[in-house]
Amino acid sequence: MPAMPPKRVDRMTTLRVETISIAASSLGPSSPLPDLRAAPAPDAAAGPDDYHRRAHITGCLPYRVQNGFDRAVAPRPFRLAVLENDHLRATFLLELGGRLWSLLHKPTGRELLHQPRVLHFANIALCNAWFAGGVEWNLAVRGHAAHTCSPVFAAAGRTDDGDDALRIYEHDRFRELLWQIDFLLLDDAPVLLARPRVINTRDETVPMYWWSNIAVPERPGHRVVVPADHAWHYDYDRTVRRVPVPFRDGTDVSYPTNSLAAHDYFYDVPAGCRPWIASLDPAGCGLVHASTSRLGGRKLFVWGTGPGGQRWQRQLGADADAGYIELQAGLAATQGQYLPIGPREQWSWLEAYAPLAADAAIVHGPDFHAAGENVQAQLDNMLPQERLESLLAETAALAERPPRRVLQRGSDYGALEQLRRQTADDEPVAPAAMDFGQVDPDGAFGPWLALLTAGDLPETPPDEPPGEFITHPAWREMLTRSLADHHGRDATAQLHLGVMAFRDGDLDAAEQAWHASLTASPSAWALRNLAVLAGQRGLADEAADLYLQATRLAGDLLPLAIEAGGALLAAGRLDDLDDWLATLDPAVLAAGRMRLLVAWAACRRGDLDEAEALLDRVDLADVREGETSLTDLWFAIQARRAADADGVEVDDALTERIRQTLTPPKHIDFRMS
Repeated sequence: MPAMPPKRVDRMTTLRVETISIAASSLGPSSPLPDLRAAPAPDAAAGPDDYHRRAHITGCLPYRVQNGFDRAVAPRPFRLAVLENDHLRATFLLELGGRLWSLLHKPTGRELLHQPRVLHFANIALCNAWFAGGVEWNLAVRGHAAHTCSPVFAAAGRTDDGDDALRIYEHDRFRELLWQIDFLLLDDAPVLLARPRVINTRDETVPMYWWSNIAVPERPGHRVVVPADHAWHYDYDRTVRRVPVPFRDGTDVSYPTNSLAAHDYFYDVPAGCRPWIASLDPAGCGLVHASTSRLGGRKLFVWGTGPGGQRWQRQLGADADAGYIELQAGLAATQGQYLPIGPREQWSWLEAYAPLAADAAIVHGPDFHAAGENVQAQLDNMLPQERLESLLAETAALAERPPRRVLQRGSDYGALEQLRRQTADDEPVAPAAMDFGQVDPDGAFGPWLALLTAGDLPETPPDEPPGEFITHPAWREMLTRSLADHHGRDATAQLHLGVMAFRDGDLDAAEQAWHASLTASPSAWALRNLAVLAGQRGLADEAADLYLQATRLAGDLLPLAIEAGGALLAAGRLDDLDDWLATLDPAVLAAGRMRLLVAWAACRRGDLDEAEALLDRVDLADVREGETSLTDLWFAIQARRAADADGVEVDDALTERIRQTLTPPKHIDFRMS
């Protein structure tokens, strides 16, 4: 191997790891319950091609739901990787998906990204927990990535010029994709380069999704400039429309503070145009994101300045005067689309993040096309497209080079899957650039290591959580063989086999496996899974009965209690609900979801004062993006009050009149449209 070039001392890039304290809420434990969500109805936002609907995955299996967070803020330690030269300081949160948390332009002291006042988790990502700020990279399935609130592998590397570089990487369990991103800083320009690489490990074509999500400040007078005069617009009514930009219905939507409600604008960047997007302040300064041609999609997301959007901004830790928007870049034209990546194929591209100063008079002038030309002229002067494309080839050696040292370990699944392939005499798929190490036999995937090496999945005591889930077809075959050897009497193996069958859409096989698990050893886990199936089949009373049985075995497990209470409410069994609630620990009853449940029950009984008082005290840490449960309850209470006053029944007309004439309290209003 040729010797590495000597380390320069002029403007050299350095990499270090440090720990800092950030005001944040606690992420808490992941749920032990598998995410058994039924497939939704087709979404018009997915586009006209059925491929995109078929490609979408519902729920976060095989990952576990991260719903144990709260809103109690305290200084908490976080490990950071800091990549720095004379131009820029880039800071990455290693334990939270490798998120680019800060990009500081050192000569001006300007922070280019949005950082919230408090790091608050919220129910927005594929696995629930998500937080605002910085830059995240989302792949495999539409939405915020499964790894966004989990540790990923991080490693130190070195460029051909001898500068330090950072690499983050993981094995995606949705599509069995390998992904890595190499980060390096340019010496002669204030540019952070990100070089993603995605490898399809399978011998078949799989759907591919990628969107880089960049949070930047939202302030009056800030304008988003992009080389497009039309966009595909989505405003959470489940339809997509092609609209002109920057003016839509007489409003200049390139200024995010002009939008009242939440909106997505997927810009229709013409073929052959350089792909980029920028957010610039009244002085013409801000951040620009550019890329090589493969990453051609560009998007603007705004929460809007209405009550719902402002409530969401506060929920995510922003100051009253420090909101944010998201600039995004993707492989497809919209986020409802997937692209097919072929068997064992790999894709790479380059992304550039940089400060930019344009002519303020032109950027904020009446001619949007001229604004774009001025921004692109500054971008071309700093980093021509031809150079960016050539840098993609020049950094190929860096992408293949083994890491100098691993800074942090991620999931053991990558190492486990490599070992499975070796055991099966299959071709290894992880390149030397991705060092997954060895599987910890005492770690989260230790039981699956035992299945691979000894042929048996160890039995878990029925009162203990079942552990990590795997849904790869090869593991289902392995588990099926193991159960045949044991005549199907392994409760834990049957439990996991049912989860695998459910993920494959084989609901009858899932039900059979969970009944077999119960026969071998009764557990709350199998009862709960059967309750979910019953509920999805419209058997409300059966689901409620199964949930009650499950809660008798699992004590005060909050995720199970929330589901069980919802099932009793759905079945209309208010007396049973009251009796069951009386058995729960006060700490469980104090959770926001449980208080909301009790408030709904009070409304159903006609105890409107109690329902409204309970609703006023609900702090729903895990309110879902697009969820309207709080305002729905408030409107339901007001409709019941109006109906009682007039001596009539609540009907659709009365409910609609209440929704059109009354305004909910701001602290419960999370509506996005």
